[in-house]
Amino acid sequence: MMTLKVNGREHQVDAETDTPLLYVLRDDLKLNAAKFGCGLGQCGSCTVIVDGKAVLSCVTPMVLLEGKQVTTLEGLGTIAEPAPIQRAFMEEQAAQCGYCIPGMMMRAQALLQRNSKPTDEQIRAELEPHLCRCGTHMRILRAVHRAARLMDTAEASPAANRSAR
Repeated sequence: MMTLKVNGREHQVDAETDTPLLYVLRDDLKLNAAKFGCGLGQCGSCTVIVDGKAVLSCVTPMVLLEGKQVTTLEGLGTIAEPAPIQRAFMEEQAAQCGYCIPGMMMRAQALLQRNSKPTDEQIRAELEPHLCRCGTHMRILRAVHRAARLMDTAEASPAANRSAR
């Protein structure tokens, strides 16, 4: 048994130390935003944030997560109150099939947490590990820029900041 902190809550998880985080998130915790794409860490659809960094959960063994904070897309916002990154992707209609989008949103969230005003080049470099065949790349760029503006507005307004939680 190990304790896994996910989205601000502690969970007791009975998993082997080499079990990929993705399996625990989906199978044990029923958090299904992170997707199984390739299982090799090559597509990005399984991306989550661990201690502020985007990681590929399909190749991250449980043994590396003791005492760390894992954030999934479910932990950013709700349907009623989406986080800025979620709201921006919806407003820009950045998803087509939607399979890779949760991972892209998580990697973009990690970028925005450390760089509140990224350039197009920085966004492209950050999202480069993600495979997407739908062709909404320009909308995704706009969504990340919109999320940056929304996050900036939320930080400037105490009322908006409360509603973003």
